[in-house]
Amino acid sequence: MDNSVNWASRFKKFFLNNRFVLFLLVLLLIGLNIMVLSKISFIFHPVAVLLKTVILPIILTGIVYYLLNPIVDFLERHKVGRLQSILLLYVLIIGIIAVLLTLVIPVIRQQIMDLVTNFPAYSEMIRVQVEHLMGSKLINQIQESINFDPQEMIRTVSEKASTFLNKTWTGIGGVLGNIIEVVLAIVTVPFILFYLLKDGKKLPGFILGFVPTKLRGETSRVMNEMNHQISSYIRGQIIVSFCIGVLLFIGYIIIGLKYSLILAVIAAFTSVVPYLGPAIAITPALIVAAVTSPMMLLKMIIVWTVVQLIEGKFISPQVMGKTLKIHPITIIFVILTSGNLFGIVGVLLAVPGYAVLKVVVSHIYRWFKVRSGLYEPVKPEQS
Repeated sequence: MDNSVNWASRFKKFFLNNRFVLFLLVLLLIGLNIMVLSKISFIFHPVAVLLKTVILPIILTGIVYYLLNPIVDFLERHKVGRLQSILLLYVLIIGIIAVLLTLVIPVIRQQIMDLVTNFPAYSEMIRVQVEHLMGSKLINQIQESINFDPQEMIRTVSEKASTFLNKTWTGIGGVLGNIIEVVLAIVTVPFILFYLLKDGKKLPGFILGFVPTKLRGETSRVMNEMNHQISSYIRGQIIVSFCIGVLLFIGYIIIGLKYSLILAVIAAFTSVVPYLGPAIAITPALIVAAVTSPMMLLKMIIVWTVVQLIEGKFISPQVMGKTLKIHPITIIFVILTSGNLFGIVGVLLAVPGYAVLKVVVSHIYRWFKVRSGLYEPVKPEQS
């Protein structure tokens, strides 16, 4: 009897009262639950379809909400009713869209058509320049020294390009199949946005109603920090991208680069992706400038360098600040990983998603440090 009591007390002392062991047991139970749920994933298929249906409208509405809500709040602080502010904003947006459709979109369309029409000629010019370069004596000597066969390289590149085009053509059916979903999502955005702008301030309180009373304070702090991170990133990145597009358009107009508007629009859209976006945006501009003339290529590089310096030294520090506090290398790895996992949507949502995850994990880690008793409190340094 005494032995059984001793074993029970030892078990309770070393396992039930050991917080680290309990933490490992909780992790084990979570892993078992994940494994079981993965075996019966077909049960959650309707939920997955529901999430797939609503996720795109929610993301689009959230982006527009973070852009427009400060304007509505500003008007409300100046004695304009919230409903009247929203309606006024909608009228203004409709006017801007009408101007874009009548003035800007036709120009962009014409430049796109011209670029597509002239692209074979550009390709031929690049091919001639490459063949001329390959035919020089210096290049021939380098080829012989490194055993490099340009014909073999061209053949390999052609095969890779054909394979890529075949895969792209095969995937067009899937892309066309998703167009209806995208159109429906865009159509539903104004309706969801209206109610979100009107009653968005009530949403945090509604969510906190489902949280236990003792956890509401910490949950509210987490939600506020997440909201701050997302709003700062979305507003800042879109403003920075818009400024880059405008500056490049002005620069391209000054140097006389062809297709200046469409190239600036491409740069503005790709600049939404930090660090990697500008590298993608400069490629079409380099091609157009290179086939125009060497002097145009030099001018384009100068314009791009000046715009990047202005953006890096003046625009981004003022607009973005240090709100995210994420190292650039971390951002690049997060974008690459998320892009491989989720495609273009993952690239666009990588940084804000990582910022939200960082907030949640940091709060959970602080809560664990306080509750586990495994960490000694840091003593303040005495001066």
